[in-house]
Amino acid sequence: QVQLVESGGGLVQPGGSLRLSCAASGFAFHYYAIGWFRQAPGKEREGVSCISSSDRSTYYADSVKGRFVISRDNAKPTVYLQMNSLKPEDTAVYYCATDPKGPSCSGRGDYWGKGTLVTVSS
Repeated sequence: QVQLVESGGGLVQPGGSLRLSCAASGFAFHYYAIGWFRQAPGKEREGVSCISSSDRSTYYADSVKGRFVISRDNAKPTVYLQMNSLKPEDTAVYYCATDPKGPSCSGRGDYWGKGTLVTVSS
């Protein structure tokens, strides 16, 4: 069955960095675009970033552009989200998900992991 397991969350000070991982199993990982999403307390879930499977095109929300970098390793198979210059407003539960559009990024999620909590606070 499809499984996505996020890890790497934790408590970090403003300006710090974290690298999230999304380990996948149970499906043809190399075929699917994978997205990262987040949900802050009291807010709706929002898309953060996505990486396609074909040409590895990447997409970022304006709020994280220039600070976050998404990448994938099909051999592992894992997607990473390197988060730099973290701000308190980045505090949220971060989820990875397969894209229902298959190889391309649509901004939506299909199969979801359970999430990892990122807290940015001094």
